[in-house]
Amino acid sequence: MIIQSVWQKSFDFFDKPVVVEPSEAELTSDAGLLPIRQFDEQIGLTEQFAAALTDLRYQPAVDHKLAEMVRMRIFGILADYPDQNDHDVLRSDPVFKLIAGRSPDANDLASQPTLSRFENAIDVRSLRRLQDVFIDQFIASFDEPPVRLTLDIDPFDDPTHGQQQLTFFHGYYRQYQYLPRVITCAENDLVVMACLLFGTAHPTLGAGDDLRYLVRRLREAFPGVRIHLRADSGFGVPAMYEVSEHLEIDYTIGIAMNATLKKKTDALHDFCMEQFDQTGQSQRRFAAFWYRAQSWSAQRWVVVKVEVHAQGTNRRAVVTNRPGAFVLPGAAYDEYTNRGEGENRNKELKGGLQADRLSDHRYLANLFRLYLHAAAYNLLARLRRVVADPPPPLDAELPDEALTGGQRRQLHNRRRQRDPLGEGQPCTWQTRLIKVAARVSERARRVLVELSGSWPYLEHYRCVSDRVMSLVPAYADTS
Repeated sequence: MIIQSVWQKSFDFFDKPVVVEPSEAELTSDAGLLPIRQFDEQIGLTEQFAAALTDLRYQPAVDHKLAEMVRMRIFGILADYPDQNDHDVLRSDPVFKLIAGRSPDANDLASQPTLSRFENAIDVRSLRRLQDVFIDQFIASFDEPPVRLTLDIDPFDDPTHGQQQLTFFHGYYRQYQYLPRVITCAENDLVVMACLLFGTAHPTLGAGDDLRYLVRRLREAFPGVRIHLRADSGFGVPAMYEVSEHLEIDYTIGIAMNATLKKKTDALHDFCMEQFDQTGQSQRRFAAFWYRAQSWSAQRWVVVKVEVHAQGTNRRAVVTNRPGAFVLPGAAYDEYTNRGEGENRNKELKGGLQADRLSDHRYLANLFRLYLHAAAYNLLARLRRVVADPPPPLDAELPDEALTGGQRRQLHNRRRQRDPLGEGQPCTWQTRLIKVAARVSERARRVLVELSGSWPYLEHYRCVSDRVMSLVPAYADTS
C-alpha cells in the first residue's frame, strides 16, 4: 500500500479537535465486491470470459495474467471505476488484489498502460469466442429448459470523443458516436448478444445474421423452445420480418404510423373522441387488420392502439405474427409494451455501468470494452435473482403482473422497501453493498476483512454472502 506522505488535519466544529491523518493499515472502500467475487467463482463467469482470449505474450515474462486483468476491469466497472486510469490507484487496493487472485501483501496489479495494451491486443477470433461465451452462459443460467424465451433487441447511443475508429456524426443524436446494439432476455434480464455498430449505422445492420446464429444455438440447447422477438419501429423493415418468419419465431415489431394506417383507424379515433367528450374518461381501443406496404413481399397483421385522454390523442402500431394477436390484439400490444423493461436493461448497462465510455482508439478494443461492461452487467443481473426476496402478492387471485393503478404502485413500494437488492439498479448495489470501508489484514492461515459494526447495510452484506455460499458451484475449471 502506498502512503503518499505523512500529514495531519484538525477540524474544530466539535468540542474536541477532530484529527484526520492517513493510516498505514491495509484499507479499502470496496469490500462489498468480495461476495460478488465468490458468486463469480460459483458460476465461472470471469473464468470463461478470460479463457476465450488469446494471449500472445512471452509467458515466462508475464507478470499479469489475462484472468487477473479481466477481473480488475469487470469488478472495477461494478464498483463505479469504468476507466483504465482508475486502476493506477486501485492496483494497490487489497480487495482488488484478492479479487484478482493475489495476496494483499503481494506486488501491485496491472497499471493503466498495461491494461491499455491488454485491451488493444484483443483479436477478432477472441471476440468471436466471447460471443459464444455469452450465449453459453445464458443457456447455463436456466435450471430447467425454458418453454418460451422473449428476446428484446435494441440499440443505444454512445457518444465518442477524439479520433476513434468508425465514429461518425449522427444527425438525430447530434453527436459523434458509436451505436451499441444488445439482445436481452425478458425472462432473466441477461445480455445474450452485444455488438458495436459504427456511429451512423442502421440499427438492423447485421441483426439478421445475429438472430440466425442465436436461434440456432438456442434450439440446439432447448429443442422445441418458442422464441418471441420484440423490437421498436427502428427495426420495422421487411428484412426483419422476413428473417423472423424464415426462422419460425414469433415477432412483435413497432411500425411508424403513416397515412394509410391513420386512414384505416380514423373511424375508431373519432369514436374514442366522442366517448371521451361524453364521459370525460380516458379511452383506449384497438384495431387490427391485414396490411401490406409497398416494400413488403406479403401482407402482415397490424395492431393499432388508439388513445384519447386529457393530454391529447395517441396512435401507435405494431406488426406481429403472434397467434394470439388475431384473437386478442389488445393483449398482444400490451405484451409488446413490456419491452420497456428491456430498455431498462440498456439504461442500466449504459448509465448504471457506464458502457457509454468506450474511449479506446481502436474499434476492436472498444468492442471488447463493451463486452467487459456487458459481463459486469450479467454478473450483477444473475446475482440479483439469487438474492431476490420479493414480498408476498397483494392479491392471491391475481399475479403481480396483472395489477394496475394504486395496487401496482403499492406493490412497487413494498418491493422497494423489502427487496432493494433483488430489483436494485447498479447504483443501489454500490450504495448498499459494494461501497463499504474495511480493514484487510493477512494472517498465517487466513485473510481477515473487518467491517464497521455500525454500517447501516451490514444485514444486506450478510444476506448476500449467505445466499452466495449456499449455492452449489455450477462451473468447474477442467483445464
